[in-house]
Amino acid sequence: MSRIRVVVTGLGTTSPLGGDVASTWEGLLAGRSGVRHLGDIADGLPVTIGGVAAVDPTEVLDRVVARRLDRSSQLALVAALEAWADSGLAAAQEAGDLDSERLGVAFASGIGGVQTLLSNHEVLMEKGPRRVSPIAVPMLMANAPAATISLRIGARGPVNTPVSACASGNEAISLAADQIRLGRVDVAVAGGTEAAIHPLPIAAFANMMALSKNDGDPTTVSRPFDTGRDGFVLGEGAGALVLESYEHAKARGARIYAEVLGTGITADAHDIAQPDPAGRGGARAIRLAVQDAGVAPSDIAHVNAHATSTPQGDVAESLMLHAVLGSAANDLVVSATKSMTGHLLGGAGALEGVATVLALHHRTAPPTINLDEQDPRVELDVATKVRDLPLGDVAALNNSFGFGGANVAVIFGTPS
Repeated sequence: MSRIRVVVTGLGTTSPLGGDVASTWEGLLAGRSGVRHLGDIADGLPVTIGGVAAVDPTEVLDRVVARRLDRSSQLALVAALEAWADSGLAAAQEAGDLDSERLGVAFASGIGGVQTLLSNHEVLMEKGPRRVSPIAVPMLMANAPAATISLRIGARGPVNTPVSACASGNEAISLAADQIRLGRVDVAVAGGTEAAIHPLPIAAFANMMALSKNDGDPTTVSRPFDTGRDGFVLGEGAGALVLESYEHAKARGARIYAEVLGTGITADAHDIAQPDPAGRGGARAIRLAVQDAGVAPSDIAHVNAHATSTPQGDVAESLMLHAVLGSAANDLVVSATKSMTGHLLGGAGALEGVATVLALHHRTAPPTINLDEQDPRVELDVATKVRDLPLGDVAALNNSFGFGGANVAVIFGTPS
């Protein structure tokens, strides 16, 4: 029995570089940073910069709808609706050609509605319990973004919310692909979102020495693989992909961006926050993805690295790639797009999934900015300018790793 093939037919995003796919992709290719000073929100904090969404979601969504959603759900809905429209499935749904019971959602968040939680706690302390919002819980729950998308597009299949810290968005892509392969759905909207630019998360990340405290030009602070890196830059936004069985997409004449060839998920069981310095758990995830995809190491032409700009994590990822791909790791074109977007936490893997698919679709790898002196322990070909990818059937790898030791690898391939 042949395995059901899974393809990507729609893309959506809202990020520190732009409010949609076109502007985000243009910003990535231009090597433009979306990191800036945060203003009053960061008064008194040890870190005063972040990657705020370039377009506020309240400028896109209906005002009444936006008021009932945490910012994380707002961003998720913007990205998901763009992907949904891009896929052409909205028209099929209106024509009655889409079975809503065969439509699912897998949309992740690493932290959930933290802004709603914290703002309502402030209200409780200052004004009393009667002033707490009656919809605070539906707004702050971790599955609110997935549920919001389900309600909007009428998805009555599985609606899931993977929570695996900074690997969450990529895990959602893997989960959605599995649901299609298992025959449970024909179509799934997959992705991740995060909106944690708030004084408390900033202070917490800073105190655990995870964030860069570089007080120079904000656009130069996120420095993956550079000898001067000293921590990540917090970002916000969302990425969404419409996944579909190949037969379903082919039957309706859909445009296919790429194919989901394989996925791998593992855990380090090493430390709650630090990666295994040898990268063994991440290497196993990549190896599983390669085996699942049925590709040779030499077939992988491009990697969108997790590369958060932390001293340990960036080196561990290099070790992982060499451990699994051997000499083929030397031929990869590596992009570290967090150098431009900052780290979207639970939304990172989804945004980078969109970027990986676009790199294959356009045969173009985005640059990594702020790489002035590459760490000699990182033995990879990191692109510092736009690079062409090979023609023919090639694959690309999207890596995501998170607190708790979560490791997720997803391999996309050119459609055939």
